[in-house]
Amino acid sequence: MKFQPDTAEGVNLVTRQEPGRIWVGPSAFDSSILLPWKGEVLAWGAESMAELTPEHFARMVALKPEVVIFGSGQRLQFPKPALLRTLIEARIGVETMDTA
Repeated sequence: MKFQPDTAEGVNLVTRQEPGRIWVGPSAFDSSILLPWKGEVLAWGAESMAELTPEHFARMVALKPEVVIFGSGQRLQFPKPALLRTLIEARIGVETMDTA
């Protein structure tokens, strides 16, 4: 039997998560990122849910995702409902998870 890792050329894959760091492919990120399914990993510009603004959500909508998954850090936190409205109106699914 031969084991071979799955690869997906041109797709952003989260390969591991550590406290305060996430790995996308072979690259480590120590700050918040916006991670489209393919293409460039983007600086997010908000280090906490409290810092999120309508502009952050407009950037997500512009990427036209089917679903957005928020990684909220060590404890489960949710974006303000008023901010989620932008995603809901664009018919984009939303999920939140902690990374503890």
